Amino acid sequence: MNTQIYLIEDDIAVRRGCEQALVLAGMALRTFGDAESALAACTPVLPAVVVTDVRLPGISGIDLLERLQKMDRDIPVILMTGHGDVAMAVQAMRAGAYDFIEKPFASERLIDGVRRGLDKRLLLLENRRLREQLSERDGVHIIGQSRAMQEIRRTVAALADTNVDILINGETGAGKEVIARALHQSSGRKGEFVAVNCGALPESVFESEVFGHEPGAFTGAVKRRIGKIEFANEGTLFLDEIESMPLNLQVKLLRVLQERTLERLGSNERIPVNCRVLAATKADLKQLSDQGQFRADLYFRLNVVQIDLPPLRARLEDVPLLMLNLLTQAAQRYNKPVPEWTLADMLRWQQYNWPGNVRELKNVADRFCLGLPDGLPTEAPTDTSLSGRLDAIEAGLIRDALRSAEGNVARTAELLQLPKKTLYDKLSRYGLQPDHFRSASPTPPASS
Repeated sequence: MNTQIYLIEDDIAVRRGCEQALVLAGMALRTFGDAESALAACTPVLPAVVVTDVRLPGISGIDLLERLQKMDRDIPVILMTGHGDVAMAVQAMRAGAYDFIEKPFASERLIDGVRRGLDKRLLLLENRRLREQLSERDGVHIIGQSRAMQEIRRTVAALADTNVDILINGETGAGKEVIARALHQSSGRKGEFVAVNCGALPESVFESEVFGHEPGAFTGAVKRRIGKIEFANEGTLFLDEIESMPLNLQVKLLRVLQERTLERLGSNERIPVNCRVLAATKADLKQLSDQGQFRADLYFRLNVVQIDLPPLRARLEDVPLLMLNLLTQAAQRYNKPVPEWTLADMLRWQQYNWPGNVRELKNVADRFCLGLPDGLPTEAPTDTSLSGRLDAIEAGLIRDALRSAEGNVARTAELLQLPKKTLYDKLSRYGLQPDHFRSASPTPPASS
């Protein structure tokens, strides 16, 4: 992403003074003595911020502003003005200039204005990039550019048009139903996507709701009811929180999976069903089956293919794209414009632990869209310095490598080309625990 600053000033002494201040502040800079040469340098890549004197030989700073706005109206342009040009500069700001600085000015004032303009530009370009990624997505509504989510998208694409039943592992709020819907949407199945939350159905009505019943099957059953499985014929049945399914009904589900037929409650008639079954759990089904709390035969029947959905804290690099998508949805829902966030907002969101996962992120997006406090702890770190941003990026890269190496520190060090001692120091610094990235723990607890 381009971060170059253009400085246009015909007074050599002023230009050199500004150049020295900005270069010492660590900024990438090109200087020009007139607007014509600056405009010629604007192709093929536009600068991130333009600082220009108002009075220049040839094209004036105001004219330069107008021409730059035709190229990209969102380039921050900072005008340097003499005392007599202040009224003109104020008028220019109404026309779209980002800021103006009255001469003479302290170097700190210049640096601060350029930094703010650069932050605004980088945030705007990042938002454009995120919107392009959203618009370029295929029909599979799985958002995220982290390595883990790219792998899940590849898995969904590979398995979507098969009939294989799939078990989706993930914490509450991580987006398991999103994965299930993506599998259905890409499957080409003509039937409905039918979602059942096994944890929300009382055991007394579970069998009737899922398998259906005939008239007279029980007191109050006055007419036939088509169950969820039958309703999902030619489509997809999604069983969320399957660990909550009563044990006595698990064997009945197993029979449906094996024979692709069902019997309504109160009937001996076998009804053929052609539905794909996707199950989701936040628990370790293998451990539950070992403890006798979940049928082992059903676990092994469901466990042909697993998709392990990582928690949001393990893929914080996906937060910007997710937040943009959620804010866009919230704006449509509440008839509001999509709000703009600041760099400090995004850094705070990316440095938060998200115990409630994407569901919690959605709540934050809703509040933010409504102009309310986002509800996150005020002590959440918001280090917007260059070193703070680099730390956040480095921590994300280490998380990705740990996931690829399944928590193996030696292999992670090889992937990152780091000495193991250095890697251990960084793991301690960022509070990353390799155990949380091992395949035996598909849904790890929060880092301490």
